[in-house]
Amino acid sequence: MKIKRIGITANVEKEKIAEHVGSLKKWLEEKSIEVFLEKEIARKIAQEGGFKWNELAQNSDMVVALGGDGTILRTARHLAGYRVPILGINMGSFGYLTEVNLNETHSTLELIIRGKFVAEKRMMLDVSIKQGKNVTSVGSVLNDVVINRSNLSRMNELEVEVDGQYLTTYKADGLIVSTPTGSTAYSLSAGGPIVFPGKDLIIINPICPHTLTNRPIIFSEDFSLKITLWSKDRGAMLTLDGQEAYRIKSGDVVILKKSRHATTLVLSPTRSYVEILRSKLGWGDLPPGANKGKNAK
Repeated sequence: MKIKRIGITANVEKEKIAEHVGSLKKWLEEKSIEVFLEKEIARKIAQEGGFKWNELAQNSDMVVALGGDGTILRTARHLAGYRVPILGINMGSFGYLTEVNLNETHSTLELIIRGKFVAEKRMMLDVSIKQGKNVTSVGSVLNDVVINRSNLSRMNELEVEVDGQYLTTYKADGLIVSTPTGSTAYSLSAGGPIVFPGKDLIIINPICPHTLTNRPIIFSEDFSLKITLWSKDRGAMLTLDGQEAYRIKSGDVVILKKSRHATTLVLSPTRSYVEILRSKLGWGDLPPGANKGKNAK
């Protein structure tokens, strides 16, 4: 697949973002690539027009997102339902989803324009809230869904059902339900496992559980989860990818299942996921002789 039309979105709060986007747009157009700007970044660089998210997806062979992981998550939610691949350009100091660094932008896009790239589908989760008899779909996430206590509430009691069967009631500050992509986000900070993102799995991880036997659990992709909040205080907060928040009260049920939508990410052509993990987690360089004999006959 050759890329001839590229959409661009970005974190407009980043320093010099207008300069970077303007420069990238000019460079792509010199390569005979048609460029479409998302409305917000178009306004930032004083360009007339700009495209809504659905228009951006429909007109682009690929969307480039300049920013950090938060920019990728926002882009993924807006483009859920479209199969357009997303390339993340890292403009921050830390990120697992934005695999390409800013100084690698041109060399990476040179390869991509010629069709020399690998894209990987990433699982998403659909999230609904049941309040009484009413069920409301609140969106899809690429990383995680977090149920956390509100500022004035105490410990939460979270009753979990898996495929209609009662699992346990977590007594904890909260609960993280993540995809493999999200396993290196909040879940990792809360002691959860790292799961390679090419797999379709669902991870449950309690936040500061009050029972030591409550540990992270990994479920098959085809499991559906129902989490009922039982709280005598002021309820809890439900957050989607750390960007959208909903207040839930005692008796409300959060329903999660694998989404029929997926996010397609363009992978770095210069480093593997193992290298990215080693770099981001500060595990250090390879020891001397680590690759000795790897190519030996």
